[in-house]
Amino acid sequence: MSDQSLDEEALRQRLTPQQYHVLREHGTERAGTSPLNYEKRDGLFHCAVCDTPLFSSDTKYESGSGWPSFFAPLPDATETSTDTSHGMRRVEVHCAKCKSHLGHVFPDGPLPTGDRYCMNGVSLAFQPAGG
Repeated sequence: MSDQSLDEEALRQRLTPQQYHVLREHGTERAGTSPLNYEKRDGLFHCAVCDTPLFSSDTKYESGSGWPSFFAPLPDATETSTDTSHGMRRVEVHCAKCKSHLGHVFPDGPLPTGDRYCMNGVSLAFQPAGG
């Protein structure tokens, strides 16, 4: 699924208004509002648009930022681009398959990578291991 093959009207119908705003219009959910902040089970976090596995619970940690945070994505699951909105330079994270906006990555995470993938919870769908 490429960005061009997504039917935006179908996505507007399938996603909540907040999900659509974050995933397709590069918005941000309010800090501390995602139930995924508290998700501690083993499993995978998938893209809410195309269901691609993006992050393993093995890389999730509590960053204190108010958003689900990971120190690494699954191999080849995400792509990045430079985001200069809001008067600053940030690294935006997208789903490699459908190009939907997920969040940003910052160089202040834990070892082994030193990265903090700060993701919008509405961009993700959690699938527990064995489920």
